Amino acid sequence: MMLSLSAALTLALAWMFPAHGLYFHIGETEKKCFIEEIPDETMVIGKYRTQLWDKQSGSFLPATPGLGMHVEIKDPDTKIILSRQYGSDGRFTFTSHTPGEHQICLHSNSTKMALFAGGKLRVHLDIQVGEHTNNYPEIAAKDKLTELQLRVRQLLDQVEQIQKEQNYQRYREERFRMTSESTNQRVLWWSIAQTLILIVTGIWQMKHLKSFFEAKKLV
Repeated sequence: MMLSLSAALTLALAWMFPAHGLYFHIGETEKKCFIEEIPDETMVIGKYRTQLWDKQSGSFLPATPGLGMHVEIKDPDTKIILSRQYGSDGRFTFTSHTPGEHQICLHSNSTKMALFAGGKLRVHLDIQVGEHTNNYPEIAAKDKLTELQLRVRQLLDQVEQIQKEQNYQRYREERFRMTSESTNQRVLWWSIAQTLILIVTGIWQMKHLKSFFEAKKLV
C-alpha cells in the first residue's frame, strides 16, 4: 500500500513539476523569451546547447566555442535577476524570490555573427524547476545515504515543493480575488456616474424646454 501510494505521488509530481526540454531556431538579431510560472524560493536550473546550420552537410552541427549566448531573466516585477554572457553550451541557475511569471530570454552575441551570417542557429533548452534540480545520486554519495534514506529525502523535497506550489496557487487566487473586487468596484462607480449624468442631463433638458416654451409664450 505504501509503495503504491509512493508511486502515485511520484507520478503526480512528475505531472505537476515537469522538466521542460525543447529546441528552437533563432536568427542573427532575434531574441527568444519564455514564461515560466515559479513559486517563491524555488531553484531553477537551465541548460542549453547550440547547433549551427551547415549548408554543405544540410544539417545542424555543434556550434563553435566562439559563439556565445546571452541569458537574461526577469522576475514578475520585471526586475532583472540574471543577465550574463555564456558560451555556445551553458548552464544557468537562479532562485525565485517572488512568486509568479518569470521571463527567460536568450539571444546570441553580436560580435560572432559573422560565423553564421544569414544562417540558422538551433538552441536546445532544458529547464528544471524545484526538486528536479537536485542531483540525488550525487547527494547520496556525498552524504552516504542508503536507498531508503535517499527515497525519504526525495519524498521530503517533493512534499516541500508541493507546499510551495500550494502557496503559489493561494497567492494567485488572492490576486484574482483582489482584481475581481477592484473591477466590480469600478463597474459600480461607473454605473453610479452614468446614473448621475442621466439625471443631470434630464434636469438640464427640462429647464431648457421650459425656457424655450416660456420664450415662445406657450406656457
